[in-house]
Amino acid sequence: MKTACFLGSLTMKPPCRFLSSFGIRTAKAGSLPSSCFNHQPRHRFHAYPSRGMASRGLIDGNPIGFRFLGSSFGQREILSTSKSVNFNVDICRRGLYVIPSAVRNYSTSVETCVNDKNFERIYVQGGMNVKPLVVERIDKDEDVVNEEEGRRVEVDEDKIHLEEANSKADFNKVEEVVSPKKPESEVEKEAWRLLEDAVVRYCGTPVGTVAANDPADKQPLNYDQVFIRDFVPSALAFLLKGEGEIVRNFLLHTLQLQSWEKTVDCYSPGQGLMPASFKVRTVPLDENKTEEVLDPDFGESAIGRVAPVDSGLWWIILLRAYGKLTGDYALQERVDVQTGIKLILNLCLSDGFDMFPSLLVTDGSCMIDRRMGIHGHPLEIQALFYSALRCSREMLSVNDGSKSLVRAINNRLSALSFHIREYYWVDMKKMNEIYRYKTEEYSMDATNKFNIYPEQIPLWLMDWFPENGGYFIGNLQPAHMDFRFFTLGNLWSIVSSLGTPKQNEAILNLIECKWDDLVGNMPLKICYPALEYEDWRIITGSDPKNTPWSYHNGGSWPTLLWQFTLACIKMGRQDLAQKAVALAEKRLPIDRWPEYYDTRSGKFIGKQARLYQTWTIAGFLTSKMLLENPEMASLLFWEEDYELLEICVCALSKSGRKKCSRGAAKSQILV
Repeated sequence: MKTACFLGSLTMKPPCRFLSSFGIRTAKAGSLPSSCFNHQPRHRFHAYPSRGMASRGLIDGNPIGFRFLGSSFGQREILSTSKSVNFNVDICRRGLYVIPSAVRNYSTSVETCVNDKNFERIYVQGGMNVKPLVVERIDKDEDVVNEEEGRRVEVDEDKIHLEEANSKADFNKVEEVVSPKKPESEVEKEAWRLLEDAVVRYCGTPVGTVAANDPADKQPLNYDQVFIRDFVPSALAFLLKGEGEIVRNFLLHTLQLQSWEKTVDCYSPGQGLMPASFKVRTVPLDENKTEEVLDPDFGESAIGRVAPVDSGLWWIILLRAYGKLTGDYALQERVDVQTGIKLILNLCLSDGFDMFPSLLVTDGSCMIDRRMGIHGHPLEIQALFYSALRCSREMLSVNDGSKSLVRAINNRLSALSFHIREYYWVDMKKMNEIYRYKTEEYSMDATNKFNIYPEQIPLWLMDWFPENGGYFIGNLQPAHMDFRFFTLGNLWSIVSSLGTPKQNEAILNLIECKWDDLVGNMPLKICYPALEYEDWRIITGSDPKNTPWSYHNGGSWPTLLWQFTLACIKMGRQDLAQKAVALAEKRLPIDRWPEYYDTRSGKFIGKQARLYQTWTIAGFLTSKMLLENPEMASLLFWEEDYELLEICVCALSKSGRKKCSRGAAKSQILV
C-alpha cells in the first residue's frame, strides 16, 4: 500500500528565548508557548544585537549560510523522530527550505514544548552567522505540503509499520536489560530521591541537574547551575534506568547554546565552544510579567575566566551514550546535531603552531578548573579528546561533505594514540630508560625527543612503582614531564583504549597495589601525590582551596567511582569496582554525599566541599547499575581499534624520514 508524503515550508513559531549577555529587547512575531510564562501568552519574543549578515565560516568547505539548509552541509536529509524511533531515517527524504528573512536577526532556541505530539522545531540562533539548525518531528498521519515545489515522495506504509514495530521491540529490549535485578537498597532509594530533587526544569521540561542541592547552603555560587561535565553521570544514571527524556532535552538545549558570542574583555571564544554551564533564569518583562530564559557561562564568570575545553568533548561522549543506551540513533543523525559535532571538531582540529597531536590547553580548562600546573598537554584532555574523536567517527554521516573531516579524525586518532602510548607511558622499564637519558640530542633519530633531564624524576617515584604496574603521566612538554598520577585521564585511557591492552591492565594493577594511596577511605584520589610546601606555593599560587590533600590537590572525589567501575568492567576486574563501591556506600549517605574528601587517606569531608553534590550521588548510582548490568557497560567503552595501527600520518615522501612510527605502534600491541 502506497501513500504520498508532501513536503514543504513550515510556518515559524518562535519558542522561549535564551538570555543574552547584551540585554533584551522585544519585537513582535508569533505567539509563545504559555508554559514559559506566568501569564497568558503574548505575541512577543526576544531579540539580540545583530552579529552581521556575513557567513561566519566554513564547515567542510561549505559556507555556513541561512537560506539553504540541506545538502550544502553534506548531511543526509532526514526527519527527526521522537524518543522511541517511529520512522526510518531514509523515509520522506527532503530538502530544507528558506526561513523567512524577517526573522533572520532573532536568536531562537529549542521548541519549548518538547513533548508536543506534532512538532519539535529547532531554529537558527543568531541569524546567518551561525550553523543551520533543523528540525521537525511530524506525525506519520500528517500531510505537509510544499507550496514552492509540490514535491511528492512515495512511502510504503507497510514498511513503516514493520520498522516501527522493530524499533519499539528494540527499545523494549533495552528497557528489559536495564531493569534492576534486585530490589533497591535504602541507600539507593535515598540517592534516587536526591537526584530527582536536583532536576532542573525549563518551561516545564527537565533539562539537567544542578551541581549541588544543599538546602542549608546560603551561598551556592555557581553550584545551582547545570554543568555539562557534572551532568554526565546523572545522564547515565537516568539512561540506565530507562529515562531518556531529560538527556535528550539536555543535549538539544546545550546544542542551542553553542557558539554564542560571549566575551571576556572584548575577546570571543572559538566557534563551536560549548558552555561550561547554564542556568534557568526568570527575567521580567513589561507589565510585571516574567519569562524563563537560559543563561550560559562560557568561562567569562568562572574563577580564572578560563574557557571549558572539555565541555564539547563530554557532550559528544554523552551523545553517543544516549544512542547506545536508548536505541534512538535518529537524534545523532539530525542535521543540527551533526553540525554541532562538526563545529566542536573543527575547533579542536584547527591548525596552529603546536607540533604535537595532543591538544594544547591552559590551566583550569577541565575538571581541575583552578591553577594546578596542568597547562600544556594534560592527560585528562587528551583522553577525552581521543574518546570524542572515536565517538564522532561512529556518529558522523560519511558523504562528500564530511570525507575530509573523517580523514582528519582518523589521522589524529592514529597520531594521538601513538604519541600517548609512546611518550606518556611510564613503568619500571621506561623509568630506567629515562634515568639514563642523554640530553641535548639533535636529529630525527634522537631517543630523548623532548630533552627530558633525568634529574626531573621525583624521589617519591623511585620506590612507588610496583613491578607489574604502570600509568600515563599527567603532562608532557619540552624539558618537562609531570609524573603525577591523574586518575581521570588514566581511567579514560582504559575506557577509550587509548592505552594498549597491556597498559590498561598495568594501570589497574597499579591502583590495586597502591590502594591505600589512591583509594584509602574514599575512592578516588583526583591526583597523586599532592603538591606541598614550596611547590604548592609556586605552582598553585598559594591557592587556599587547593591546600595539600584537598580539593584538586590530592583530594578524593567520589564521582570518579563510575569511571573506575566502567574501566574495571572492561578489563574484567569487577572485584576492584565492587570493593570501591562498597566503601563509598558505607560513608556517602552518612556524610550527606559531599563533593570531595580531604587528607592523604580521604578520612575527612572536604573543608569547602558542598554537601548533596549531584555528581557524587549520580556517580554512586551509575556504578551500582553498571555492576548489576555489565552488558550495558559494554556499550559505553571501546575495544582496541586495529585499523588505526594501519594509518600512517608521517608523510614520508615530504619529511624524508627513514622509518615510520606505525611499526612501533603495532609492536606495542604484541608487547
